[in-house]
Amino acid sequence: MVGNLRLANVFPPHLKASKGCLINIGSMYSYFGSPYVPAYGAAKTAMVSLTKSLAIAFAEDGMRVNAIAPGWIKTELSRPVRENPEFNSRVIARISGGNWAEAEDLAGVAIFLASPASKLINGVTIPVDGGYSAS
Repeated sequence: MVGNLRLANVFPPHLKASKGCLINIGSMYSYFGSPYVPAYGAAKTAMVSLTKSLAIAFAEDGMRVNAIAPGWIKTELSRPVRENPEFNSRVIARISGGNWAEAEDLAGVAIFLASPASKLINGVTIPVDGGYSAS
């Protein structure tokens, strides 16, 4: 979180010149707690607030700030829970399509947020979690 804030303070001259945007990465835990990783959840909740605050601060100069909130992604870090049959089946039951996401599944949202097609989107966090946080 501190790293995101530091980067956000370095980028404005470049973003202002290009009318660019900043895309933060939150988490589905930005929206609800986790008994397993409470500090992670708190940090990702703070990312949503930082995204909103920076969006307001940078809007005057034509810069946008948004975030993506990924759900369950196939990574080495998530391997232990994917390999836990009970936990994995609970996750799969809440994801539309019944599959864990690949990191590449976030690319479309990032490209959209970085494109002129999203020029009126500022200060939002978009969940990309297969509907996990909706159920």
